[in-house]
Amino acid sequence: MSASITAVLSSLQQQGRQQSILGIKRGIERETLRVNQDGSLAQSAHASALGSALTHPWITTDFSESLLEFITPAGEDIEQTLAQLADIHRFTVRQLGDERLWPASMPCFITDQHQIPLAQYGKSNVGKMKTLYRQGLKNRYGSMMQAISGVHFNFSLPQSFWQAYQQLLQDDATLQDFVSAQYLSLIRNYKRVAWLIVYLFGASPAMCQSFLEGRQSRYAFQKLGKGSLYLPYATSLRMSDLGYTNSAQSSLNITYNSLPEYISGLHAAVTQPSAEYQSIGVKVDGVFQQLNSNVLQIENEFYSTIRPKRTTESGERPTCALAKRGVEYIEVRALDVNPFSSIGISAEQMRFLDVFLLYCLLEQSPPLSAAEQQVTEQNLKKVVTDGRRTNLELLQDGQPRLMQDWAEQLFADMMPIAKWLDQAYQTDRYQAAMRQYYLSLLDPAQTPSGKILNHLLSTRQDNGPYMRQLAESYRSQLLTEPYQYYSEQDFAAAAEQSLLRQQQIEAADTLSFEQYLADYFREVPACTAE
Repeated sequence: MSASITAVLSSLQQQGRQQSILGIKRGIERETLRVNQDGSLAQSAHASALGSALTHPWITTDFSESLLEFITPAGEDIEQTLAQLADIHRFTVRQLGDERLWPASMPCFITDQHQIPLAQYGKSNVGKMKTLYRQGLKNRYGSMMQAISGVHFNFSLPQSFWQAYQQLLQDDATLQDFVSAQYLSLIRNYKRVAWLIVYLFGASPAMCQSFLEGRQSRYAFQKLGKGSLYLPYATSLRMSDLGYTNSAQSSLNITYNSLPEYISGLHAAVTQPSAEYQSIGVKVDGVFQQLNSNVLQIENEFYSTIRPKRTTESGERPTCALAKRGVEYIEVRALDVNPFSSIGISAEQMRFLDVFLLYCLLEQSPPLSAAEQQVTEQNLKKVVTDGRRTNLELLQDGQPRLMQDWAEQLFADMMPIAKWLDQAYQTDRYQAAMRQYYLSLLDPAQTPSGKILNHLLSTRQDNGPYMRQLAESYRSQLLTEPYQYYSEQDFAAAAEQSLLRQQQIEAADTLSFEQYLADYFREVPACTAE
């Protein structure tokens, strides 16, 4: 058991501060493709009944018009958050007619990437900027990889905990500086052990062959059925380098040892010219092709399995918000859509993430160099493609270690945290979730990726038809279930207000689009690494 975690939990108990952890906030962002009844990608525009994708608080789009994104408010109750997410799904399904929501991370059958329509956000400058950013992504990476779906888990700890923890550590920084530094500490440890999340929650061991668009892959895929490809021990093809292949990004060396260091690294990437992207051009024959020709157009283009976040004000850049007001929460981005849930994530997953992220915070977290960070990424890639392989070895502190042994140690270190949360929240569900996922550790066939692949191989079924069956089942379920938290009137009002708000934004524009972009990029984060 970790000495540092034991000491923290013991000290909190001695101070009578066990309850300080009450008030954890979580929010979910779930992406899902709209598909037709035959499993092909829907070509229809974002339904007006869903409101404005630019301004709606809960229902928007990601890269494509066909790629919905559902967002819950940050809340302290796991069951309430899941009820909100389920209601968003229920309302949306009722507006989609014969279309379905794709229940997997890897896309449905898509004949050609040009079938994937870019998301549209109206005629305002901010709306045009969002679409142009996506045009840039298409020109840089192609559209197919942008059709991959995921789930993002937003997580923040209550002020009561931060005050108790700062006092325990006898830290004399301002509370916000302490909080920011501790979230960065959490992120470093997360990167060291993110492979465990991919092993336990990875749910994309197979995909439709159309994803490759006829390209050769360096992976030794095996074929199944009429057009499915799989890797026998894969956990998450979504997290493999079939997705982003930005070689310029891999050389950025953005690190997480302090907030100024992280901000400086990210800011350098959004201001560093790229010869590769300069060849695309920014404005060609009078038509914009991308926001700029830098390594990253904006901060969001940086692909990471976790991000420190701060809510931005209108027109504010993420790095500037972090520099001014510090880290507010973290966004976990390594989660596949859970195909065994009608809403893409379960309560058990959320409870495990609570425990896992607290472990990452409370465990000792020395600085993480760029070289060490590369090792963490290599470990992650191994688990992505071979996570269910017997005797898989990862690198820990420069030495090979069996993944199974390392994972068992992590579970042993996390169990006291689960017990602490159960005591604070007066439940037994945290320890129950840990026991459930420990069974997946003992038997890889119990993981989502194992269950999916075993089903496909035993039935000799293609991945696409299996996901279509699940999509059909979830559609029927969502259509018959009653609302739990929101009402039909709540959604109608939110849609109407969002459309009105978009009109107001469009009417208020006074700048040319070029001037708007220039103003947006003018502000520089007042924060540099010392």
